[in-house]
Amino acid sequence: MDIKQMLGFEKLFAYISTRHPILEEKAIFCDESENYRIPQEPKAGEAVKFRLRTKKNNAEQVFLRYEEKRLPLSLESSDGLFDYYTITLEKVTKPMQYYFELHSGRYRIYYNKKGATREPDHYFNFKLVPGLSTPDWAKGAIMYQIFIDRFYNGDKSNDVVDGEYRYIGKLANKVEDWNKLPATEGIREFYGGDLQGLLDKLDYLMELGVEVIYLNPVFTSPSNHKYDTQDYESIDPHFGVIVKDGGEVLTGEEENVNATRYQIRSTDKANLEASNQFFVKVVEEIHRRGMKVILDGVFNHCGSFNKWLDREGIYGGSGDYPTGAFASATSPYHSYFHFHEPNGWPNNPNYDGWWGYDTLPKLNYEGSPGLYRKIMKISQKWVSEPYNADGWRLDVAADLGYSKEFNHKFWRDFRQSVKEANPEALILAEHYGDPSDWLKNGDQWDSVMNYDAFMEPVSWFFTGMEKHSDEYRGDLHGNYQSFHDAMTYNMAKFHMSALQVAMNELSNHDHSRFLTRTNHRVGRTHTVGAEAASEGLNYGIMKEAVVAQMTWPGAPTIYYGDEVGVCGWTDPDNRRTYPWGQENTELLEVHRQLIGIRKSIPTLRNGSLKLLGGDYNILTYGRFDKNGKIAIAFNNNAEARQISIPVWEIGISDDEACQRIFESTADSHNTKKEIYPVKSGKIRIKMKPFSAVILKAVGY
Repeated sequence: MDIKQMLGFEKLFAYISTRHPILEEKAIFCDESENYRIPQEPKAGEAVKFRLRTKKNNAEQVFLRYEEKRLPLSLESSDGLFDYYTITLEKVTKPMQYYFELHSGRYRIYYNKKGATREPDHYFNFKLVPGLSTPDWAKGAIMYQIFIDRFYNGDKSNDVVDGEYRYIGKLANKVEDWNKLPATEGIREFYGGDLQGLLDKLDYLMELGVEVIYLNPVFTSPSNHKYDTQDYESIDPHFGVIVKDGGEVLTGEEENVNATRYQIRSTDKANLEASNQFFVKVVEEIHRRGMKVILDGVFNHCGSFNKWLDREGIYGGSGDYPTGAFASATSPYHSYFHFHEPNGWPNNPNYDGWWGYDTLPKLNYEGSPGLYRKIMKISQKWVSEPYNADGWRLDVAADLGYSKEFNHKFWRDFRQSVKEANPEALILAEHYGDPSDWLKNGDQWDSVMNYDAFMEPVSWFFTGMEKHSDEYRGDLHGNYQSFHDAMTYNMAKFHMSALQVAMNELSNHDHSRFLTRTNHRVGRTHTVGAEAASEGLNYGIMKEAVVAQMTWPGAPTIYYGDEVGVCGWTDPDNRRTYPWGQENTELLEVHRQLIGIRKSIPTLRNGSLKLLGGDYNILTYGRFDKNGKIAIAFNNNAEARQISIPVWEIGISDDEACQRIFESTADSHNTKKEIYPVKSGKIRIKMKPFSAVILKAVGY
């Protein structure tokens, strides 16, 4: 091709571009929020309006694509930056997947959850399910997770005492020093935290700004974590109330130590009833203060000491309970478990255990309609009068049952059962990997603990650490593109209603504390020692992550003590006690300020999200809706950086400015207001090392 031909093509391209401008991909936007789908959660048969944003005077035609249909949108309105196209479908009665097609002359672009693409990619289609909804109270709510034994000891009369019982071959141990670090084999250590302690600290939680309390298991069990349920129908007396005959509360002086004491406490119906009634009081007080409470349901497996199996003989011979399945093949509970009996009962009373653990017998729902009905009743009991809990977090929910088909049937029935008892109850599942099979039709879980679309990408970007501190990945540390791709891919698996109630955690009871991950060190207690979890910490990184947590779509969930600097390797070190009187007050104030900002700006709860670009250890994004426009930026480098943020992409124009409302650094934070002018759709800001800023649009 000679120079004349090249010049000819350039002139032709310029002419075509004048007649048919190239579509500005960064201006195109749509999501499943109430800003771009009205209503966001339509009922079956209701009309639905779809909206799409483009650069002003940029697109010639816009189409809604679904099934085999290709319907044109009409220009509804314009502002200084954008055109807004809409189409209304009357009486949407069935689920639909959709995307958009845009034309300008011969240029054609498709738009879905991935953004602008050259070809349709149906994995990223928007999804609509008429009738699907999640509780409004949980959308974007501030949640707080409490591991009860380690939060606060409000009633010493219900404490476990040394030698009270034998658990997995060794005696239980009462820890006298609240500040003692958990032992590597600390499953039998009890610090004395209880529900009275939760009541005593409700003022603290209210002042922090908590809206929902998520409790790790509180049902009767001899372990400190209680993920091996002994009795689904009773609150553990060590968390609740211990009474003598006649109902009198024990005092410390009256306590005696013997090996049968736990059996009395955990099977005595006076203790169980008193503890259940105490739980009623706890929930009433939480509700009186305008907060909600979610319970932990462990329905895939129970404990070997469960009253239905009774392998340890806790219930046998009492006369108050039927014979357990381990003791007799004629037990009414025998079908609740899957036994292997090649030599005949009782010569080989083996049963299926979760992951092979005989202390965690797997519940045999397929083989026991009675068990199925029992658990459905339990699912209703605790979200109904008089207990009135506000929902369930479901442990290892995808593992339940012996087939995927049965698993889905169970959770459909569970949802129907719970929502029948309490239509506003929330159902959240623990799940690793793609949750879409359980979420896509809105007939099973409401959402999940958000590992794939929050905890993991945030941890990799800010710290380079895997969530157990088992691996460091330098290629992911500070890698904006990896963060962008992971979030885009994994968030596409959620419909918006599920994303808005997903638990966005930095830490929890199963993984290392996020603050410990800021030291970039691989380790566990048994490999490097517990003290190493508190060495080489970077509070700037911790604060950056909290800013992300409080400005990202979903329900920010604080693991007790994260807000005051608790460290720890993975389980059991992550279950250290809350350090009352020894809090990191600066980090606590950061949490209070950020929670206050989130609660005062509805856009951070319900607004759309748009990633605005980044670089190595640089991340920017925006939240926006008709009520506000917020930009968030992070410098995760050890040096200051000058960055440019394209705020026009979230609707901030040159006749506006951005006002900084929060800044965090490695050693401080502030809410001092500072104005940044918008020039050519961008702001320039110099960011300090390991810092984060929140900016909002203001008029001149």
